[in-house]
Amino acid sequence: MLGFNRWHLFEVLAVILCIAGISWLALGYFIPAPPSRIAIAGSFKGSHYNFVTAQYKEILARSHVMVDPRLTEGAVDNLRLLKDPASGIQVALMQGGVSDGKQSPGLKSLGRINYQIFWVFCRATDTFDDLRQLKGKRIAVGPAGSATKMVAEKILAAAGITSETATLLPLGAESAVEALNDSKVDVIFIAFAPEAPIILSLLKNPNFRLINFEAAEALTRIFPFLVRLVMPQGLIDYERKFPPADVTVIATTNAVLVRDDIHPAIIDLLTQTMLEAHGGPGLFHKAGDFPTQTDPEYPVAQSARDFYKNGPSFLHRYLPFWITNYAQRAIAVLATVIAIIVPLFSYAPKLYRGLVENRLRSMYRRLRAIEATLQRNISISELSALEADLESVDRAIHILGVPMRHSDLFFSLKAHIDLVRTRLGSRRAELQGQIAKAAKAA
Repeated sequence: MLGFNRWHLFEVLAVILCIAGISWLALGYFIPAPPSRIAIAGSFKGSHYNFVTAQYKEILARSHVMVDPRLTEGAVDNLRLLKDPASGIQVALMQGGVSDGKQSPGLKSLGRINYQIFWVFCRATDTFDDLRQLKGKRIAVGPAGSATKMVAEKILAAAGITSETATLLPLGAESAVEALNDSKVDVIFIAFAPEAPIILSLLKNPNFRLINFEAAEALTRIFPFLVRLVMPQGLIDYERKFPPADVTVIATTNAVLVRDDIHPAIIDLLTQTMLEAHGGPGLFHKAGDFPTQTDPEYPVAQSARDFYKNGPSFLHRYLPFWITNYAQRAIAVLATVIAIIVPLFSYAPKLYRGLVENRLRSMYRRLRAIEATLQRNISISELSALEADLESVDRAIHILGVPMRHSDLFFSLKAHIDLVRTRLGSRRAELQGQIAKAAKAA
């Protein structure tokens, strides 16, 4: 039909396949597949961060994403690694008070996951209840370069306690507890989860006392990354009513930070992992309090906001993680094809009619040539050639196979062919009459 054959069909099919392939490759560039392995900066072995990264590794493995938990020196080291593109770290656990979005641009938060409590212990015989009373004292503030030391020094400085007004000792948790037990320090700052064995042993040890921060609310206004928490009477041991009275403590919150160039699908998966790992109740929070949808220090990634607001996407809800990206690409290709083809459907009839008219136009050109020749003086042999050419045009119309919907064009050309045929017949009769007269005259 219209001069098409199966080779034309193969050519069209090849073009479609090429377009689809190019579209798939282009979408692979604009919608890259998420990585199957990510590196998370945690902390030293046995730390709370180390425990959290182990949780994430187990949960993410169900979605066929492998986690490489990196052992580090703590939150400060995590920040350095996350800001360094060459480190290979895409995700890091971060303690509040170390940095913020202005100091560390290019990092996004996925929300806060739990409390990081600053336990401040002294000997049971001491009566400290105000940070200002620690002037001139020996204070263990955490190991050098740690986030605990950094935040502890900020809190102490608000009360006028610096290295000039007190002795600040860079001791780790175990060393600090040993020094307090040996009366080598007066106060220790340590940051651990309340369930940590070292904290439980300190709370239950009659030789030590947890300092009650009566002015904790003021510190939370000075430092937005801090929160005021109350340990109710009997929380640790309800039967023995331990602690014997309510104790006010200060804490910060831990966040999950990512680089802003991380794949959005990984953000969705991490957010879902955080909900599973941290959505339950704890000693100081209720179920659903964590992870948070806001962050006081870093901008929250838009993908995480959308996840908290709307839950997982339709594809993530019903398809495995590894296949979701391919489904997104397929949908994008389908949407592109529909966007191109649907408008073509409205113009296709006009385009097809134009194609038919273009093919018939060549027939009209041949008719015009026959008509122009008729205007000259021609011989019988030339007239026979014109008649043969006209019959060739007539046959070509039938071979062309004009579709039924365009019968008006077909019969219009047929009518014009019949008109030219009639004129050719008249010219033949005229020429034959002239030949007969000439024969009689001879």
